[in-house]
Amino acid sequence: MYVYPTYHYEDQAYQDRVFPELPGFPGGPQFPGQPGSLPYSQAPTAPPPAFIPQQQQASTFAVDPGAISFCLFRNTFIWLNNGGSFWYYPIFVGPRSVAGFRWNGRFWTFFGIDTRQIRSFTCF
Repeated sequence: MYVYPTYHYEDQAYQDRVFPELPGFPGGPQFPGQPGSLPYSQAPTAPPPAFIPQQQQASTFAVDPGAISFCLFRNTFIWLNNGGSFWYYPIFVGPRSVAGFRWNGRFWTFFGIDTRQIRSFTCF
C-alpha cells in the first residue's frame, strides 16, 4: 500500500515555495466571488469512474502544464514517477503545479502536486 504525502497548507513558507501560483497564495489568480480563497465548491459531486485506465506510454520528461490543462474540470487518472496512481479532478494548472481534488477511495480531498512528479495522465 502506498502512503501519500500530506501537504500542510497552513505553513505559508511551504505554500510560497511549492505552490506559488495557486489561487489564494501570494501572486496567485483570484476567482470571482472568492477573494483570497480556493474554490472548494468546485469539487466533484460524484465518485470517479470505477475502473483504472491502462497507462499510455510515459514520457521521460516532466508533464507539460499546457497538456494537462486540457483535463481541467474532468476526471483524470494520474500516474506518478514513484509508482503511485490515483483519480484526480484538476481545477487549476500553474507553470509548475496542478491543484484540484484527489479521490481517496471514499471522498474527494483537496490536493496539489508539482508537475515534475507526474509520469503520465489521461482524462475522461
